[in-house]
Amino acid sequence: MLLSPRYGSGSLADVVPSLLARLGVDAETDRLGFDLDGVRRVCLLMVDGLGAEQLAAHPQEAPFLNLHRAAITAGFPTTTATSLSSVGTGLPPGQHGVVGYQVSIPGHPGLMNSLQWKLQSSANPHDLPEELVPEQFQPIPTAFERARDAGVRMMHVGPAIQNGSGLTRACLRGAAFQQSWSAADLATETISGLAADGPTLIYSYYGDLDLIGHVRGPNSPAWRLELRNVDHIASTIASELPHDGALIVVSDHSMVEVKRRFDYDMLPELREGVRLLGGEPRMRFLYTDDGAVHDVQSSWQRALGSHFTIVTKDEAISRGWFGPTVSSAASGRIGDLLALANDGSAVVRSRAESIAATLIGHHGSLTSAELLVPACVIRPHQS
Repeated sequence: MLLSPRYGSGSLADVVPSLLARLGVDAETDRLGFDLDGVRRVCLLMVDGLGAEQLAAHPQEAPFLNLHRAAITAGFPTTTATSLSSVGTGLPPGQHGVVGYQVSIPGHPGLMNSLQWKLQSSANPHDLPEELVPEQFQPIPTAFERARDAGVRMMHVGPAIQNGSGLTRACLRGAAFQQSWSAADLATETISGLAADGPTLIYSYYGDLDLIGHVRGPNSPAWRLELRNVDHIASTIASELPHDGALIVVSDHSMVEVKRRFDYDMLPELREGVRLLGGEPRMRFLYTDDGAVHDVQSSWQRALGSHFTIVTKDEAISRGWFGPTVSSAASGRIGDLLALANDGSAVVRSRAESIAATLIGHHGSLTSAELLVPACVIRPHQS
């Protein structure tokens, strides 16, 4: 069963505006109602790849986080680039425009990788046309910028690759960057950042759980051990919260162990009429030849059966999957058709995406396992 994001009342896009409202930033609205009375210093800990259902299923590995367990939804697709963009901007994907992992950009022959912020057709990832310069691609002031301009001290703690990256410049700009070298260093730098007085929001990113989930699987012993690390990071930060501090733990998506693979590169019935195949294995964007939309939709539904739901762009937009408003720029990046996995299935490319095709864990669709993410709120007296 496919669900829908709860934009405006319970999604990742609502988190930072709600926190800023509680920190006293004018024109921001508390959409979530977290218990944050008297809070002036907040850490927003982003754990890449942790689902609400996964967390609930592992109380032994994550006893601390399960004490504070609650859930909101990611946006759509349930993928890192889109979700982090919603966190940083406070907007649904239809407004910030980062509508997927691999997307077609009108006027360009290949796909753009939104996470790496590069065109597949370009040998130089820094050689971007003007409309793909991050600040042009996503020109709306971010929530981080609005906070900074309102006097909130903004800090981004994360790996070096995020410092000045295309995605950071597009959707997470506005925070002073502090590099973290390890899990312990992430916790240490976050705690140090919370020590300064005054309204503060620290966005701290941890990505190792997602990596292990992809490579070893989200049900593997390695994943469960990594979840213990996540729980320890959270409890360590919580133990050092100032009296007016709070720790909010969220995630960008969950992950599903893939049991069935349909290989696009080996199935001609899937390639017929498809100009470009974007998205990712559990949520594919199909950019079709002119006039081929309905034929491609029929052929994909026949080939994939009940394992996938195939909808048109207009259907996806009308269902509100990208938010209540979809800009013309965002619409132009969405596939003519969307293929969403209903179960543990994936559409892989054994030749063109050989590494991704072998990964055990994937995400992107709107199953509850992928869409529901934690929203743990911890105050000093609760830690």
